[in-house]
Amino acid sequence: MNRQEELLEAVAEHVLRHGLIGLTLRPLAAAIGTSDRMLVYHFGSRDALVSAVVAAIGARSVAAVDALPGARTVRAGVNALWAAYQREPLRGCLDVYLQAAATGLIGQEPYLSDVRASNAQWSAALERYVVRCGASPRRARRVVTMVDSALYGFHLDLTTDTPEHLASGVDDLARAAQAIAHPATTGE
Repeated sequence: MNRQEELLEAVAEHVLRHGLIGLTLRPLAAAIGTSDRMLVYHFGSRDALVSAVVAAIGARSVAAVDALPGARTVRAGVNALWAAYQREPLRGCLDVYLQAAATGLIGQEPYLSDVRASNAQWSAALERYVVRCGASPRRARRVVTMVDSALYGFHLDLTTDTPEHLASGVDDLARAAQAIAHPATTGE
């Protein structure tokens, strides 16, 4: 691992622990045992560093989804995916993505292009997952479009709803995903 990769790993760990909002170079550099000049030397700017961190954390989330075993059905798979969202590493990765979205980073350059690439990788990982759970490849994208957006919403609702209420809503979503994946069957 070269020095830039080591720094990126350290910054990603820091961001996962402390968040992306309010991230500034000097305190960040001090926290990971380097200087702000070294961060600029290796990444060019704060924007480039943040973009690299968001991409690196996105890659972690893709790897986590790729590591999930397939479930017996799409319905069971969506419920298992929701459970994975509640634990590390996905929980922290999703929180960072939501922080980036909340601060407007995702919708503007220099982040927009990198985020679009990360989102494409994320969607592809989710498509592979729902196929492992029994969805046909031609219906997987449709399932993922609905499930991905809805699970982000449920993830945001964690602070306002009870886990039981959210689980019930997720299972309703899972039933709908099952129906899209296999129109002739709706149950397990």
